[in-house]
Amino acid sequence: MLKKIAITSVLILTSASVFAKGFELSSPDIPNGKAIAKTFTFNGFGCTGENISPALSWKNAPADTKSFAVMVHDPDAKTGGGGFRHWVVVNLPSSATGIAKGMGKTGVTTLPDGGEQITTDFGTQGWGGPCPPMGDAPHHYQFTVYALKVDKLELPLNATAGLAGFMVNMNSIGKASFISTYGR
Repeated sequence: MLKKIAITSVLILTSASVFAKGFELSSPDIPNGKAIAKTFTFNGFGCTGENISPALSWKNAPADTKSFAVMVHDPDAKTGGGGFRHWVVVNLPSSATGIAKGMGKTGVTTLPDGGEQITTDFGTQGWGGPCPPMGDAPHHYQFTVYALKVDKLELPLNATAGLAGFMVNMNSIGKASFISTYGR
């Protein structure tokens, strides 16, 4: 019995390792593990950035992917509700391999076919860059692309970031992430 458990554990770890190496997310604008440049930070709440969304690209998604979603989340934000969502994009087609720099503007219609921006925790659709409170330790910003098992998430027009996040996670067959930081 112990031998079966050990073999099963090795197979699970090997599968997870292979999967983790396959699906990848990166950005030419925001390096993994490094500080986010002011160009991409929020312009408001005392921050003076340009609030430009970074370019993101992904590769090696699971073969059964029918659509993608992208979420940017600050788990360090003291919201009392699990962090702060800075960008939520859903219904990107399975043919998409990324989002170009600057596509996170409110009202943008040039996302890959069918892509929709959901209202973030800033209360608007589109990219809302980092802007942690002055004096906080640098916050961590998790950029994640999700491979989904559905062609389209059926969300109401006024969907919140929380509802979109729930639906994304319920339909995810894989994800790829990187984390960068920002403090002021």
